[in-house]
Amino acid sequence: MNIEDITGTYSIIGSNQDALENTYNGFLTLEIDSNNRILAKWNIHSDQEQIGSGFFKDNILVINFSYLGEDSNTYKGVVVYKCISKDILAGFWSEEYGDPLYLGTENCFRVKNEKELLN
Repeated sequence: MNIEDITGTYSIIGSNQDALENTYNGFLTLEIDSNNRILAKWNIHSDQEQIGSGFFKDNILVINFSYLGEDSNTYKGVVVYKCISKDILAGFWSEEYGDPLYLGTENCFRVKNEKELLN
C-alpha cells in the first residue's frame, strides 16, 4: 500500500480512553499535503471537529491531533492506525489528559458512496 491508497473518507467507530469504554462514531477524512504528509479531520457525533497531521510508513499511519473541548481548552493526542487494507484502518489513541491506564480505540471503514455520509 502507498499513501495515496488511504486518502478519502471513513466511517469511524471508537471507544474513549476510560474504564467505561464509552463509544462514539463519526467520520474521518484523510488527505495528502504538498510535503506528502497526511492531513486528517474527524467529525465526531456531528458536533466535535478534530484536526491532525501525520505520516504513513509500512502500512502504519501515525497522526498527532488536537481539538477544542467544551471547556474551551485545546486537547492534544496521538492516534496510530494499522492499515489492514485501503478500506479498513484499526487504531488506538491517547490524549495528554486522558486516563493513562487506558487507550482509546478506533476502527475506520472507507465510505464508498455519499449515502453512507448521510446516515
